Amino acid sequence: MTEHIRESPWKILEFYSGIGGMRYSLMRAEIHGKVVEAFDVNDLANDVYMHNFGHRPFQGNIQSLSAAELDKYAAHAWLLSPPCQPYTRQGLQKDSADARASSFIRIIELIPQMRQPPIMLFVENVVGFEISNTHKHMMDIFAKTCFVTQEYILSPLQFRIPYSRPRYFCLAKRKPLCFKNPSFNYQLCHALAPHVPSEDETLMDGCLPEKVKEQCYLSCLPVKNFLETSVSLMGSERDFSDKEPGDLSEKFAVPHSLIERWGSAMDIVYPSSKRCCCFTKSYFRYVKGTGSLLATSENSNHEVAKNTGTCFMKYLGLRYFTPREVANLHSFPFNFSFPEHVTIRQQYALLGNSLSIAVVAPLLRHLFAEPA
Repeated sequence: MTEHIRESPWKILEFYSGIGGMRYSLMRAEIHGKVVEAFDVNDLANDVYMHNFGHRPFQGNIQSLSAAELDKYAAHAWLLSPPCQPYTRQGLQKDSADARASSFIRIIELIPQMRQPPIMLFVENVVGFEISNTHKHMMDIFAKTCFVTQEYILSPLQFRIPYSRPRYFCLAKRKPLCFKNPSFNYQLCHALAPHVPSEDETLMDGCLPEKVKEQCYLSCLPVKNFLETSVSLMGSERDFSDKEPGDLSEKFAVPHSLIERWGSAMDIVYPSSKRCCCFTKSYFRYVKGTGSLLATSENSNHEVAKNTGTCFMKYLGLRYFTPREVANLHSFPFNFSFPEHVTIRQQYALLGNSLSIAVVAPLLRHLFAEPA
């Protein structure tokens, strides 16, 4: 069976497919696999997925799927990025009682009922999921169905991306399959190497969690490498905009009224910065706690701005990161784009619900790898 799978493409089901972050991660990881079906209820996200991949995800309610229907796909692997709202610190933290958690619970409860259950699973969610009732239920099902698991909490900062977006990941393989590094089975790891082979051998070396932030920051690329007017990602260059920098500053400028009201709560970064905050789906609609703002003035000085208040901040040339720049920080490829009918606010919302390809790709490579 294993030899046959190696010769043939892995058959993969992609649940909560969104705008395609998981599929792009598969492509970046160079997995010899085929997405036999994707599932998402968001009509606009499915428009974007269709626009980029030429395939429209199944838009029905996945809670209506039966074990027999899933068996028909004969999928080797399931990739799942379920709604995070039941587990976020900002939310009501209703956990498994939240209606948005029910579809994921329903899907994993079908595994024991299937004749051809998946042999690999990948789950992505927010930090906090690992202490939830849903997580406990998931792990109980995995144990009963003979899955070996490895869990991680990782951020793009650990992959040289100046973007703080820590996320929880669970990798599961059904026996007799096993991981290349079984000594880390059933553990929650906060660093990459030596647990998972990385694209950059100079990355995290298994240090303790309290050391991770400092080491990540020192190794990150500057924010300027991810901006529209001067993009240089890991040795590849491309200008995404036919506009001058001034045009971007004007179109995406932060209004002075917002600076006066929320200036003290804004996270301001510069082209030379090596860290920016996580962009949420509310970015561009709100400025407090939704993501970083870029100072574009050549004479900007953050320390002076903090000491003199919002009056000076008006001269920092503050603007929002563009949707393309947020996509760059999510490590979406150059050829990713939105259909023309998707508004800028909708683009931010869809990106805020997506994932970091730079983090997911090496984890998928680790999941699909076979022991030597």
